[in-house]
Amino acid sequence: MGNREMEELIPLVNRLQDAFSALGQSCLLELPQIAVVGGQSAGKSSVLENFVGRDFLPRGSGIVTRRPLVLQLVTSKAEYGEFLHCKGKKFTDFDEVRHEIEAETDRVTGMNKGISPIPINLRVYSPHVLNLTLIDLPGITKVPVGDQPPDIEYQIRDMIMQFITRENCLILAVTPANTDLANSDALKLAKEVDPQGLRTIGVITKLDLMDEGTDARDVLENKLLPLRRGYVGVVNRSQKDIDGKKDIKAAMLAERKFFLSHPAYRHIADRMGTPHLQKVLNQQLTNHIRDTLPNFRNKLQGQLLSIEHEVEAYKNFKPEDPTRKTKALLQMVQQFAVDFEKRIEGSGDQVDTLELSGGAKINRIFHESFPFEIVKMEFNEKELRREISYAIKNIHGIRTGLFTPDMAFEAIVKKQIVKLKGPSLKSVDLVMQELINTVKKCTKKLANFPRLCEETERIVANHIREREGKTKDQVIRKGWLTISNIGIMKGGSKGYWFVLTAESLSWYKDDEEKEKKYMLPLDNLKVRDVEKSFMSSKHIFALFNTEQRNVYKDYRFLELACDSQEDVDSWKASLLRAGVYPDKSLTENDENGQAENFSMDPQLERQVETIRNLVDSYMSIINKCIRDLIPKTIMHLMINNVKDFINSELLAQLYSSEDQNTLMEESAEQAQRRDEMLRMYQALKEALVIIGDINTATVSTPAPPPVDDSWIQHSRRSPPPSPTAQRRPTLSAPLPRPTSGRGPAPAIPSPGPHSGAPPVPFRPGPLPPFPNSSDSLGAPPQVPSRPTRAPPSVPRRPPPAVPGRPS
Repeated sequence: MGNREMEELIPLVNRLQDAFSALGQSCLLELPQIAVVGGQSAGKSSVLENFVGRDFLPRGSGIVTRRPLVLQLVTSKAEYGEFLHCKGKKFTDFDEVRHEIEAETDRVTGMNKGISPIPINLRVYSPHVLNLTLIDLPGITKVPVGDQPPDIEYQIRDMIMQFITRENCLILAVTPANTDLANSDALKLAKEVDPQGLRTIGVITKLDLMDEGTDARDVLENKLLPLRRGYVGVVNRSQKDIDGKKDIKAAMLAERKFFLSHPAYRHIADRMGTPHLQKVLNQQLTNHIRDTLPNFRNKLQGQLLSIEHEVEAYKNFKPEDPTRKTKALLQMVQQFAVDFEKRIEGSGDQVDTLELSGGAKINRIFHESFPFEIVKMEFNEKELRREISYAIKNIHGIRTGLFTPDMAFEAIVKKQIVKLKGPSLKSVDLVMQELINTVKKCTKKLANFPRLCEETERIVANHIREREGKTKDQVIRKGWLTISNIGIMKGGSKGYWFVLTAESLSWYKDDEEKEKKYMLPLDNLKVRDVEKSFMSSKHIFALFNTEQRNVYKDYRFLELACDSQEDVDSWKASLLRAGVYPDKSLTENDENGQAENFSMDPQLERQVETIRNLVDSYMSIINKCIRDLIPKTIMHLMINNVKDFINSELLAQLYSSEDQNTLMEESAEQAQRRDEMLRMYQALKEALVIIGDINTATVSTPAPPPVDDSWIQHSRRSPPPSPTAQRRPTLSAPLPRPTSGRGPAPAIPSPGPHSGAPPVPFRPGPLPPFPNSSDSLGAPPQVPSRPTRAPPSVPRRPPPAVPGRPS
């Protein structure tokens, strides 16, 4: 890519970065970044400070960078810094930037060398920077100090891996020149995640600190331990320079002078140093962005399509428009009704795959839970036969019956039917609870309007509970009765319209049931016969409380009169179905007496067996009818009624319960989401336009050819040897200049079989002897495998320049 293309692309990349920054945390996409990886004191922070041209990073002994620092450099006329955690605050004093980094690090990690993977985000605007996004990571360490955990090495490794494993992350592997390059942890980590070497750029620091007589020329020329994208050498300020407040500009001038004057590096000085590293990184980052644009475009278009429908409703949004509120209220109630019906009837658009809910759970109650409750009610055979025997004897009285009385069968059957009340009521309770749960799930779509959601849930839940009571209180009998024991002074005997349910006995002024006079709960009530009065033609029965409490006002008994004995018997039978039993207590003296009463003659035994068989057959029919009737009753009185209520009455009750403006007042979260969605929509569209501009303004360049980097796999072994030749080869052709590819192309290609140069070795070997005084015109000494080993002698004067090699 040429310089002109770069000049055109940099503003576009800057705009794209701004567009992605506008997307914020809600967008999962990230532009490519550059992760700076290296050991402690490798010079990572110094490299970053040279990029910015300011002292702004914490310094000290041991591990200083204890949280990832995401540093975004933006070309701008003004110079200042901004932190994501200090929105709106501009830092023009870079000493304050350093203090803020230290304070923010200590806030999360503590004061005693703790680490944390939570990044600090810093954006620096300056006219002296190129557009780069870098990540300063903690230095690779082995031994924990302070509050650091014993597995500090693995924690830092995992933290680094979180960044460099991303395909959109370039890796800046920083290694000091005065250490063994073959043992570089930075290069080893880079090799693990980038085996092809497409994302890795080597940086060699501290070239000025190498032992006298040694240099890193073969490394920087990418001949020794080659990388696909090669190496760039830099010279940072020493600790003495930093303590002496040496200006970074002066330090960069000194760096430039070092490369131009050093005999081993002056021929590649234009490809060394911090300014060139900045250009290389900017070029690589830009090319990486260019190559990842198709994938970015696809993801952006997918996100745009996913939010387009929701954004469409926000485009013409007017918060205070009353017509909008009316329309929105109507739409939401209609949607709530549709969602409720779908959850009950099935075929919903959101199918729960974790548990049964809605109509499926109600169906299970009807066809599994309720039938099981009925089936598990077992008869006590001995007790049932005893009850039948007593019933037959009591019906015959003092007579000896010849035939089996029907009333015994009726009395036993009624008692068995009453036992079905419990499972039936339990089914109503379960269905009611599931209906309320369904309402709560359907109101989640109304969460943007909290008051509307609350009122809808309250109104429908109250109606469901009301229907529950009506379903449990199914009417068993209605009719006229006369309360006969009220004195003349208190109104006298008077006829009322009575309604008997499974739970209560109520009476009204008339059969329109508009004016209720009283409701008497059936708990602890029993019925007894009352002798017919001589002066009255009415037949009377009475209700009383078994706990000796007043039944009605200050009356211990409530005497009710009918016109005929048949009516009395019918009402008593209805009361029996509701659980109000006749007052017939049979005294049993002891077990011997029971056995004596239970002893039967053959005729009585035949009668008991006959009624037992009839009860068994009849209850089988009753159970089958109940299993069919209860679900239908619940469906009619509860489920269908609630659906009709939601469709026809809910909207009216909402209007009557609250003012429309109050109901349709949206939550702060909804307003924030609307603004965020609109902002994201515009940012996505802007990013797509910029990507189109980048595609038309740039041309992709091929990657450098692969190199043999198997040496990295043996990084824990001995370092590879220097070339075996004692002198550097004389090249017949001039050294090639760096191409405009995606990285700093190797200055000298790896020697081939016809180049006259020795091959690049893979394994370390012994250090060759250095030339003596008679070899002073030869090439400079090779880079030693271990910099700490000083050479036996140093050349007296720098070697002459190789013909064709730039000086």
